[in-house]
Amino acid sequence: MPSSAEKRATFRKLHAQGCFVIPNPWDVGSARYLQGLGFKALATTSAGFAFAQGLADGAVPRAMMLAHFREIAAATDVPLNADFEGGFADAPEGVAESVKLCVETGVSGLSIEDSTSDPAVPLYDFELALARVRAAIDAAGGEVVFTARSEGFIRGRPDLEETVRRLKAFAAAGADCLYAPGIRTREQIAAVVKAVAPKPVNFLMSTATELTVNDLAALGVRRISLGGTLARVAWTAVARAARDIAATGKFDSLAGTMSNPELNAFFREDAKKR
Repeated sequence: MPSSAEKRATFRKLHAQGCFVIPNPWDVGSARYLQGLGFKALATTSAGFAFAQGLADGAVPRAMMLAHFREIAAATDVPLNADFEGGFADAPEGVAESVKLCVETGVSGLSIEDSTSDPAVPLYDFELALARVRAAIDAAGGEVVFTARSEGFIRGRPDLEETVRRLKAFAAAGADCLYAPGIRTREQIAAVVKAVAPKPVNFLMSTATELTVNDLAALGVRRISLGGTLARVAWTAVARAARDIAATGKFDSLAGTMSNPELNAFFREDAKKR
């Protein structure tokens, strides 16, 4: 098992060039399976983990989230990026305290949002958002890859000009990676990449699209994450099957599922590698 320092060094190298996919597990099993497929890094998903706990996204308390990071980081050999939501604080000082605790869990990277979680005022004021990013960067201490997120496109404020303004300021403040979840078009992606160059950009792939990894790489995207999408894929399969059984009394929806022997074989072999 590589050390935290080794995984952090690997994670920084991944951001230096090329383009990689960083899928988002929500528990140890999904993390080990994704690692076994050869992905070079993983990222947590606040939504996927929350759903697994019977909670809505954003309702997981800080202590539980930190324990989750520690568990996944300890269970995997590849770098782990932490979806740390808004840092569980409004004030920069509170964000800094949370980031220090996050770094201690052994993650290789973390992200902080500029969302307030208040639908009436969905984004922090520009200056406060920037102060929060600066505090997070100082608290991270250069040990982990810090990703600054601007949430306007998924919080009812899809303003590309404002999103770019924020990301450019976050990049100038020292953020290692920039992320605007919710942008979709080639034009939007290209605009964000150009605005913060040469800093790397994370793109969220949350729905079926004609864009491929090669397409996104050609647009200059460095990192492609899936957020809670894989968790929703799993929930979709479970919900469809269960609803069909409840409504019809038939079990046709179980066709094509992975067998116990297949999964047992994977996890037995995986356990031998630890």
